[in-house]
Amino acid sequence: MADDGDLVLRAARPDDAEAIAALWHAGWRDGHAGHVPDELHRHRRLADFRDRVPPRLPTTTVGARDGRIVGFVTVHEDEVEQVYVAGPARGTGVAAVLLAAAERAVAERFDTAWLAVAVGNTRARRFYARNGWRDAAALDYPAEAGATPVVVACRRYEKRVR
Repeated sequence: MADDGDLVLRAARPDDAEAIAALWHAGWRDGHAGHVPDELHRHRRLADFRDRVPPRLPTTTVGARDGRIVGFVTVHEDEVEQVYVAGPARGTGVAAVLLAAAERAVAERFDTAWLAVAVGNTRARRFYARNGWRDAAALDYPAEAGATPVVVACRRYEKRVR
């Protein structure tokens, strides 16, 4: 567990699943509206996020303030798969702290971390660039969408983490 002022980082627990799903659902809509194929929206209901959270809990770190989850980050192998911060906590440094935690997790096994950002998500792209990530290439990312992934035009960002 890490403490950054009043922000506490800790491993996600099963009882965090609902809060993570709600935060992810709201953040996904905010960051992806107009930037992904319309077809993907059918697979991004709150119920879909509730299904997607439990298998990710072992590799998810949450940021909490006053016992409430204000953000989370999920790592899969060398990919920083998800980074989300609740609207009221944006601009407070939570995202940078969570991203740094993900970088440390990836660095335990890999030299370079990567993540995918929807082409039109300029706010996220600026954030990653400010935090030392570089835009490495175009990437057709296969987003989870039931039995058949939906391909999303993304940029692959990379950062050497060790």
